[in-house]
Amino acid sequence: MLRQNKKHMATYLPHFFWLAATAIALSSITTPVAAAELKVLSVGDGDTIRVSSPSGTNKTTVRLACIDAPETSQVLGNDARQALQAELPIGTEVGLRPKATDRYGRTVAEVLKGTININQALVAAGAAFVYWQYIEGCDRETYSRLENEAKLKSLGIWAMPGGIQRPWDYRRGRKSSGSAGNRYRCKQVGSWAKAQELLKQGHSYLDRDGDGEACKSLR
Repeated sequence: MLRQNKKHMATYLPHFFWLAATAIALSSITTPVAAAELKVLSVGDGDTIRVSSPSGTNKTTVRLACIDAPETSQVLGNDARQALQAELPIGTEVGLRPKATDRYGRTVAEVLKGTININQALVAAGAAFVYWQYIEGCDRETYSRLENEAKLKSLGIWAMPGGIQRPWDYRRGRKSSGSAGNRYRCKQVGSWAKAQELLKQGHSYLDRDGDGEACKSLR
């Protein structure tokens, strides 16, 4: 299905970043914000960042809560990552609204830049899906409204009717096809972002200390 529509998707790609940037810039999403006590170190993919305390002594991997962006190996995966990078350049000060800690030890949270809820802004820009299976703790009504508006405007992931394959279905398909059967070494992976992607696909051995971050030597 995705291969058949790849040519169709190409006609929308030149507009993706403009639409995403416009949707985020014009977003009127405001929320009570905790003090911005963290700085962005890196962006792993469309819904994962690495942050640190101002002193740099405490570092944390953050999985953006209640949304799911295309995997980097999916159609629009790199676009989603670049959309998040554009919104949260390295050094950006952010606050977190934590929801949970996932099985990889990552902090699951809404990310706040000033008065902008980044998670909601990405949904509004068509850079991520609402992750309905894990919506608890987030404003369901707002996320639903923003996703519906993105669909109506055919933004990003919604450029095709019905959107692209959902990331959770994509990951399930890769796991069932035995994609996690091959073993990698960090020096073979090549980049920190790719290492985090492999970790999400089930290559847990890349995270030797179990803190939710793979191949620290690549950062």
